[in-house]
Amino acid sequence: MLAELPFLLIQLMYTLVSADQEFHFNGFQSNNISLGGVAIITPNGLLKLTNSTFVAGQAFYSNSITFKNKDSLKNGTNSSLVYSFSTTFVFAIVPKYSQVSAHGMSFVIAPTKDLSAAAPSEYLGIFNPTSNGNASSHVFAVELDTFRNLQFQDINDNHVGIDINSLNSSVSRPAGYFDDVNEEFQNLTLPGGQIMQLWVEYSDLEKQINVTLAPIKIGFSSTTGTLAFAAHYVLGWSFMVNGMARELELSKLPKLPRIGPKKKHIFLTIELPLILVIILLLTISGIVYYRWRKKKFAEVLEDWELEYGPHRFKYKDLYVATEGFDDKELLGIGGFGRVYRGVLPISKIEVAVKRVSHESRQGMREFIAEIVSIGRLRHRNIVQLLGYCRRKGELLLVYDYMPNGSLDRFLHNSPEIMLNWMQRFRVIKGVAAGLKYLHQDWDQVVIHRDVKASNVLLDIDMNARLGDFGLSRLYDHGTDTQTTHVVGTIGYLAPEHARTGKATTSTDVYSFGAFLLEVVCGRRPIDVRKEVLLVDQVCSLWNKGEIIQAVDHKLGVDYVVEEVELVLKLGLLCSCVDPNVRPSMQQVVQYLGGYEQLPELSDLSISQTGFTFENDTVDVLTTSTQSYSVVESFLSSGR
Repeated sequence: MLAELPFLLIQLMYTLVSADQEFHFNGFQSNNISLGGVAIITPNGLLKLTNSTFVAGQAFYSNSITFKNKDSLKNGTNSSLVYSFSTTFVFAIVPKYSQVSAHGMSFVIAPTKDLSAAAPSEYLGIFNPTSNGNASSHVFAVELDTFRNLQFQDINDNHVGIDINSLNSSVSRPAGYFDDVNEEFQNLTLPGGQIMQLWVEYSDLEKQINVTLAPIKIGFSSTTGTLAFAAHYVLGWSFMVNGMARELELSKLPKLPRIGPKKKHIFLTIELPLILVIILLLTISGIVYYRWRKKKFAEVLEDWELEYGPHRFKYKDLYVATEGFDDKELLGIGGFGRVYRGVLPISKIEVAVKRVSHESRQGMREFIAEIVSIGRLRHRNIVQLLGYCRRKGELLLVYDYMPNGSLDRFLHNSPEIMLNWMQRFRVIKGVAAGLKYLHQDWDQVVIHRDVKASNVLLDIDMNARLGDFGLSRLYDHGTDTQTTHVVGTIGYLAPEHARTGKATTSTDVYSFGAFLLEVVCGRRPIDVRKEVLLVDQVCSLWNKGEIIQAVDHKLGVDYVVEEVELVLKLGLLCSCVDPNVRPSMQQVVQYLGGYEQLPELSDLSISQTGFTFENDTVDVLTTSTQSYSVVESFLSSGR
């Protein structure tokens, strides 16, 4: 079922009078608007175009408007034949039911007020089967259409269209607006009872029509119910030729009427029973909350975990320590979980708690065994893993808290504090000593598998400590590692690890080499936008004999040239494609300490990585306005 068909009309008359014409209505009176059909002006100044009948409502501006450029006509110049104009109005289409759509409303410029021959319904009270598409009509309209008519090739049942002599819109778009805050397109439902504002602007220089729609938030009465009709309201209207229409004063616009009866509050029949129900619900909620809280902190401790008792934390203690894992305690977010700062309730020790999702129970025992084993690591350059907590599908790892955070934030993104060369060199030596301990000095071989700047933490004295052992693997000295799935961070991954999935001490050395170049150069190992690897850039400079130019420009000249050259060349050697050329971490420590001389690099031992990039494919939605010379044509040819 189709509802009534309202529209706004401006009579287009060419009397060659003053071109600067405007009007501005914050609410309406009978002396400035000519009404037709069922349109009325309410006592509070609302222009109501329709009622519950199937009759169109019309509202004309009382006076004629001149659009013709008389100077152009007299002088025969190349200037536009049509003046620029701008108009805006605030409107609302308020539904009475919510199941059946009604036709919308239109802003119209026409050469006559007499549109009695126009048909209702799908013809919007503007055209009829004969006049629709007739160039002699000289009609321009902006339709706010809430009914999809395939005859006119409508794009949907909720759109805005520009019509020129025809209801087959020259251009149409879904009703909506661009939200600057969220930077995305937001849909608007035209017959949703929401107050909206429409702007229509024509530029005689650009010969372009711009139409803009947006919601506004002023008081209005919402409606509920179930629709065959809709009431169409206009709250204010502003128009100007050769200039920008004045803004409507939203605070002075009339209010929409309330739809439906006002709610009645009866204490005995509604409020008292409601109070009794609330008391009952609060009592039940208290009991449920007590049982829920008791269950919330309940833990299932399996028999095989008893041997790891000293390394297991209570979930309740970690929950209290992090204030319920509150976002204000969040230290960072990684690929495998979130890290929170916490203070243990009894000992008052500061800790870092990492929440790791672990949905699968398969291999959980072996995984926790490795975690507990790693917890026995003791070295001044290793972040101490204090223990774990297992609850449902979640694993929580507890580490020593490092007050200065990760090295990453001191190298990138315009840090407030910049590390000087002496501090960077000490960090490099510290991480090297920590890796040497993991690879050679501990009871088992520990392969870290994720050596990078963000996993190097700085204690209160800015000493480096290698952390985050969530990807680490252990095996006995003298045995071989097993092939697993590829894990790590792009830019730090050794080529053979990416191909085979097999992590070794040599793949850690490759990551360490990328880390060395990152610390000295102050740049990340990979630049996806430029499709280059840092190791390739440094290698190119080394081949030219200009390797010192790779040093971080923020250091200026405040560094030891010999130490910088040593670290850069060592980074290239560790990042070599051939794992057999890479040194061990014991050799790296010797080189950095000056106990052993770094071997001369050769083109054979240092080569480009050979990595390739694939450009990401991004679907970009763009919108543009179009110029329509036909606008000038139909406006300039009116009678």
